[in-house]
Amino acid sequence: MKTTRGSSGGRVGRPALTPEARENQMISYAVDLAEKQLREGTASSAVLCHYLKLADSKARLEREKLESENMLLKAKTEALKAQAHNDEMFAQAIAAMKEYSGHGNDDIL
Repeated sequence: MKTTRGSSGGRVGRPALTPEARENQMISYAVDLAEKQLREGTASSAVLCHYLKLADSKARLEREKLESENMLLKAKTEALKAQAHNDEMFAQAIAAMKEYSGHGNDDIL
């Protein structure tokens, strides 16, 4: 995506097409502004505290824990989907075996 600089020096690009993309765009703008303020020495104490907390080892461990929990939830979701698929396949296999053995379709008699 090609961006240009607007009159205020900020990036001006294509408008976001989804709410998630817009949110990511706003986050990017906020981080860029915070970086500029930190470089120029004009950052507020709130901005400084935010980035100092990010550097803190406890916060890093908490982020890693949240990422691990997120991966675990995704794995559990996939396992549940796979189990449902297996159950369906087993049911189809049993029905096919019943039909093959002559016990499947009682309506034919």
